[in-house]
Amino acid sequence: MNGTKELGTESIGKLLFKFSVPAITGMIVSALYNIVDRMYIGHIKGVGSYALSGLAITFPISIIIMAFGMLVGIGASTVISIRLGEKNVEAAESILGNAVIIITVISLLLGIFGVLFLNKLLIIFGASQNSIPYAKAYIQIILMGAVFQNIGFGINNIIRAEGNPKMAMFTMVFGAIINIILDPIFIFVFNMGIQGAAIATIISQFVNTVLVLKYFTSIYSGSVLKIKKINLFLHSNIIKEIFAIGIAPFSMQIASSLVIILYNKGLYLYGGDIAIAAMGILNSLSMLIFMPIFGISQGIQPIIGYNYGAKLYPRVLKVLKFSIVAGTCVATIGFIGVQVFAKQLIGVFVGNNVDLINLGARGLRIDLIFLPILGFQILGASYFQAINEAKISMILSILRQVIVLIPLILVLPIFFKLDGLWLSQPVADLIATALTAYFLLRSIKKLKCKKESIY
Repeated sequence: MNGTKELGTESIGKLLFKFSVPAITGMIVSALYNIVDRMYIGHIKGVGSYALSGLAITFPISIIIMAFGMLVGIGASTVISIRLGEKNVEAAESILGNAVIIITVISLLLGIFGVLFLNKLLIIFGASQNSIPYAKAYIQIILMGAVFQNIGFGINNIIRAEGNPKMAMFTMVFGAIINIILDPIFIFVFNMGIQGAAIATIISQFVNTVLVLKYFTSIYSGSVLKIKKINLFLHSNIIKEIFAIGIAPFSMQIASSLVIILYNKGLYLYGGDIAIAAMGILNSLSMLIFMPIFGISQGIQPIIGYNYGAKLYPRVLKVLKFSIVAGTCVATIGFIGVQVFAKQLIGVFVGNNVDLINLGARGLRIDLIFLPILGFQILGASYFQAINEAKISMILSILRQVIVLIPLILVLPIFFKLDGLWLSQPVADLIATALTAYFLLRSIKKLKCKKESIY
């Protein structure tokens, strides 16, 4: 328990640095899986733009796979943080064992279902006659390896929750480095095109999975928790507890998938395959900017969860304050970079395709116009997740992706055509941030009235 006790005693600044920096690194590395694939695919001669469009069409499927990984991984890691704060290691290990089984079964079922109904799914998701061959070639391989993606990514959260963020970072970084090395080899050297990118991704995720499982099974890893046979039998109360917390990030990811499907249909209507390709690049760049904020979000989860479980409420509020300041700084730097270097950023993916560069740069600048306020919104939602306020966290998480955004996607293009699609997200961001501020101020007031325990 020495590795977790510091969560209640170490200075907040040091804890945030220790947990958030590795998480940020890990999240950025995770984003590189998608970004590196797009960078290489966009430079395939003769088919780059159609291949990028096909890859963008598959993005909702990748998000759905990740959503189930987050449902189990983040849900389990949050509950484990609270149990460790309560000094209940046995309960934490039971949650770990159940999480491994749940995520394995769900991922296998997802892969089978996806492969069986792939053609129908791609058509529903907006694939055109030009893009569907590339979409199918890529995503069917990803679906067959869904179990590796979700164990490597989902269970990785539990490594961080038990107090070892450096190991969590290492497993993700190592896998991503393998992906970066293998991508050009499979795509260009072996001349496998978009299928090569998918194979490289699956191999790297398999390596990540092996490292994560070894950490929780080896007697030499130094892990606080271990995967034990006795904990591999599912318990309904544990499943309910994991899902109750994980439903918020899961809902957000599913909502994101739905939004991208609606975007793709509107983009094809108002701009064709080139607009879908531009949105795919925009999503990759946005992901790269948001990942540091999501990394901070993941970093504060075990700190807030532990201190809330230990009733150290002033420390909870201090972590929240520090994280919001850090997230806002990251978002502001990203905003400046996007507005100044939009064309150069798009150009990295498409080379000299001027039409795609101009279209993508305009969309990127408009879509992220309110980026500086999003650090507050994202971290505010994460705070409620960490203190086990699942309902509020879910509302705030899906607000900017569903409740407000979807109507805007359907209405604004009627008046502003393609620009209406680019404008939908920033308008939703502004409304979601205002509601987050309301819930957060109300929660802070309540927390200040609670009695702190003597640690």
